[in-house]
Amino acid sequence: MGCGIFICFGKGSSSSKDESFENATADLSAEEQRRRGTVVVELFSSQGCATSPEAELLMSRLGRGDFNLEVPVIVLAYHVDYWDYMGWRDPFASSQWTVRQKAYVEALKLDTMFTPQVVVQGTAQCVGTDQDAVLSSIASAPRLPAPTFQATFKRPTPESLEVSLTGALRTKVNSHGANVMVALYESGLVTDCPKGENKGRVLSKDFVVRKLEKLCSVKDISTKKTITGTINFSLWEAFNSSKCGVAVFVANGSHHIFGSQNFPLPDNL
Repeated sequence: MGCGIFICFGKGSSSSKDESFENATADLSAEEQRRRGTVVVELFSSQGCATSPEAELLMSRLGRGDFNLEVPVIVLAYHVDYWDYMGWRDPFASSQWTVRQKAYVEALKLDTMFTPQVVVQGTAQCVGTDQDAVLSSIASAPRLPAPTFQATFKRPTPESLEVSLTGALRTKVNSHGANVMVALYESGLVTDCPKGENKGRVLSKDFVVRKLEKLCSVKDISTKKTITGTINFSLWEAFNSSKCGVAVFVANGSHHIFGSQNFPLPDNL
């Protein structure tokens, strides 16, 4: 892909946007247009990048509603692993998230990977510390109706979480198909960083994706067709349901997101 160069960005922005939502259509009335669903904001970050903590703070503020946006958002933060060699191994980093970022680099026709990077609705990207660019991308992001999933949660074992979903996508999917993805994320995380680019800092972060699984793949379905599925997540040590939530989103082969929902977990799960 020609993306062997990694960059840790500070201020400034690098934007790219793809307007084609060719795999998803919806027949929306004027009222439905006003009630369209949430916008998914994905941050690719690392504790090994000196400017990522600033982007993490921006995402925390965004997720808790500090900017009074007219557009509802779902924030998901993925910690990549390609800065781990710099002297500090990010405890939340995963090669799975690096692969996800690489997919966006290819889909958005970028020259390189960098942190902190924000991708909005799978169609636009910018530097994660550029508040104006992030808010502008959210305001102009394509939006389609939120799915109507109902979620139930169980703990089959102390080490696992079962998430069952049933509902309609409210968006027609054609023969190219789409995937229904489920992310389990955690907020309120604090890390002492004794080494690396952020040596001596106490790093706070929210909406950190701990698990991401595919619920199902769909194609040639109507807006009202009921979809049912179950995901079993393996849990980490010190899992606390009161700090966690589940995000569900639908993405096509170009990684465009065209429907999403957010569910807090019960405190006593």
